[in-house]
Amino acid sequence: MAGSEASCVLGIDLGTTSVKAALLVGTGRGHVVAASCSRETQAHASSLEAGPQGMEQNVRRIITALNECLAALPQQQLQRVSHIGISGQMHGIVFWKRDQGCRWTECGTSPTFEPEEVSHLVTWQDGRCSPAFLASLPPPQSHISLATGFGCATVYWYLKNSPDFLKCYDAAGTIHDYVVAMLCDLKKPLMSIQNAASWGYFNAKTKKVGDPGSIAGRTICAWHGIPKGTEVGIALGDFQCSVYSCLTERTDAVLNISTSAQLTISMPPGFQPPETPDPSSAVTYFPYFNGDYLAVAASLNGGNVLATFVDMVSRWMEELGLQVQESAIYAKIIKAALAQDDSKLSIHPTIFGERHIPEQLASVTSIAASELSLGHVTRALCRGIVENLCSMLPVQRLMETGVSRILGSGSALARNEVLRQEVERIFPFPVVYGKDVDAAVGAAMVMFHRK
Repeated sequence: MAGSEASCVLGIDLGTTSVKAALLVGTGRGHVVAASCSRETQAHASSLEAGPQGMEQNVRRIITALNECLAALPQQQLQRVSHIGISGQMHGIVFWKRDQGCRWTECGTSPTFEPEEVSHLVTWQDGRCSPAFLASLPPPQSHISLATGFGCATVYWYLKNSPDFLKCYDAAGTIHDYVVAMLCDLKKPLMSIQNAASWGYFNAKTKKVGDPGSIAGRTICAWHGIPKGTEVGIALGDFQCSVYSCLTERTDAVLNISTSAQLTISMPPGFQPPETPDPSSAVTYFPYFNGDYLAVAASLNGGNVLATFVDMVSRWMEELGLQVQESAIYAKIIKAALAQDDSKLSIHPTIFGERHIPEQLASVTSIAASELSLGHVTRALCRGIVENLCSMLPVQRLMETGVSRILGSGSALARNEVLRQEVERIFPFPVVYGKDVDAAVGAAMVMFHRK
């Protein structure tokens, strides 16, 4: 293997809609992103057990996207990878058989693994656990309230509604826990405090989980040219890695709008979350790195709201006998909103509810005949997404904690100038849009700083 000066660190993020990979190389001033790649997973799958309330993904499609992503990276640099950092969508759960979780096969010049005895991934967006069902469960001794889409809640749902399903498997984890376990042939999945907390029922005082940044194991095979025996970090939360990729000062707040949306601030060193959750609170305390915590307003409504709006427009056009690609619709609604500086229309965009108020859905008010253009509606929708997040972690609290600027990140924010305009209108702080602000880069940075 090449000398340590030329070694690379690979970061992988298994997101809700796409897989990303980034290669970091050390320089005299730190690190640079030498190469990166992203692939859509197109992994949505119907749920046999939960019906329309279920939100599941086909793990084989996720791993296919991962393999395509890595195959597109420069082979020479993959051969110099010394460490792998892996993050992914939190809260969700996938089940597998420990000795039959995957099969290693030759693919081109290097082995890859394919899922075998593996369930669908039940994602964080899953809605099978009703408020009544959640209320019937044992109260968690945790600082985080239980919600539908959380791994432990999903296990309880299967125990009650489909117990035979669980008999088929003897291991479980997040999707990124699964990938780490397959790469390192772990007989028992190893979970970090970040992922454990995201499942619910996690007690920070009695934790018996891995520290973020620690090593989970070594690759058991050469993988896409990456040497056998490469160290793999314990799986990390995608949100924490996104924050890690850009947060340099405690006076920064990080605003991320991707599929969902989050606004976060750093808690002071030594902070410990309350021992019991406040179900009505919109702010959750997420374990970060080195024992620190983040205060997070985690909204279920972000870019997915805009995607649903575009899908609605597309379906209406189909019913009218017209065919337009959704990508073209997205571009046109943004253009229309950019031409419309303001809108008195008020849209509360919580079509997916919120964890602290799941029964509150979306609403539209102040509807006037002069406010019904595509530009007015799109402008109001973008403003509503930002206002909803701001209501969860208000400007006043940001000021009280000494926030001096907002770091903007996320795919929805990056591609939507209207959203960026509304962020700058609503928050009275300078807004900086980060370069390379994503979870794959953050996962690589964590391993880079610890190697």
